Amino acid sequence: MADARDPRVVTLGETMALVRATEVGSLRHAPAVALGIGGAESNVAIGLRRLGVDSSWLGRVGDDSLGERVVREIRAEGVDVRAVVDCGAPTGLMVKERPTAASTAVFYYRAGSAGSRLTPGDVTAGWIEEADLLHVSGITALISESGRATLHAAIDRARAAGVRVSFDVNYRSALADPDAAGPKLRALAERADVVFGGAEELVLMFPGDDPDAAARRLLDTGCSQVVLKLGADGATVFQPGTVVEGPGFRIDAVDTVGAGDAFVAGYLSGMLAGLEVADTLGRANTCGAMACLTPGDWEAGPSLRDVEAFQRGDADPVRR
Repeated sequence: MADARDPRVVTLGETMALVRATEVGSLRHAPAVALGIGGAESNVAIGLRRLGVDSSWLGRVGDDSLGERVVREIRAEGVDVRAVVDCGAPTGLMVKERPTAASTAVFYYRAGSAGSRLTPGDVTAGWIEEADLLHVSGITALISESGRATLHAAIDRARAAGVRVSFDVNYRSALADPDAAGPKLRALAERADVVFGGAEELVLMFPGDDPDAAARRLLDTGCSQVVLKLGADGATVFQPGTVVEGPGFRIDAVDTVGAGDAFVAGYLSGMLAGLEVADTLGRANTCGAMACLTPGDWEAGPSLRDVEAFQRGDADPVRR
């Protein structure tokens, strides 16, 4: 295990190249686009690193320029990168447009991508066992059979080593319909210590239940915390015998993609720091709100100093 004074989180999954329109309107008329990267798990790793938590990301990329960009961008944020270069498949691509000032549309081109070919053999010996926490998401579980097998193998190793497991449901309807996805995601959630999910995602895993009942059923399987994400309305944490609610923030959102990942990073950082659940929720909701203030998947992820300033209400646009 890592030194308790220096918590380390490991995470694995697909990170793709990201093309986004720089102006409001359809891509069919966009005069320019910006190139970046994005992926749920690497977003969390970057968010954690900015909040002072050592993090490591593992994934497959293609033997191409986009794969090199993925590795370079994540590594530049101080994350330990364990990239497997796949010469037989390209780096995946996602495209974002803003049809209106208040909406974002995301399109994925990931079929047969390098990231979808992740295997249990890609996860090096000792990498999980030396961590404080393993974080995974439902995206990897649905992207391919080998991806799901890799998650289960990683969780097996974490549990054997006494490493806590965090699971973000992160359901993507483009990867599987609800009937097919629900049991697969539930099988992973029931093996985690901490589960994150929106109301619809919890119900997806327990059809017929409401979100509160679904959360309590997860607690009955051995989860220590179930975090119900409610967007601008904040979040609720279910623990055996207790429920803690945390209010959200009303902001003028620019881009909501990646806000859930920032929330997770904020929550895990607070949990690892030993904060009370209410304070951990406050940090998580702050990080989620701040991630919506600028375009991009992870670029607006805050530092602890940024979080503290936001919570104080420091909004002076001029720094002297």
